[in-house]
Amino acid sequence: MSHRTIPRRAALLAAAITLPLASCVTVESPDKPIEINLNVDITQEVLVRLQQDARDLIRQNPDAFPQTQPPGNRQ
Repeated sequence: MSHRTIPRRAALLAAAITLPLASCVTVESPDKPIEINLNVDITQEVLVRLQQDARDLIRQNPDAFPQTQPPGNRQ
């Protein structure tokens, strides 16, 4: 190695160590509110809840909702 490569390596090492210390990260809030658009279809979840609520209502009030059999299953 020549006597020139050692100072060059030392300079590179010093730059590599001090470079992250010299950098600065700033965090600022945006001027406008953040807007998130979600196109979600919740129809299925609503229908399932309505079906469960209707089933529970029928079970709690059997006189108000008499059970009939379909035309092909009569005895």
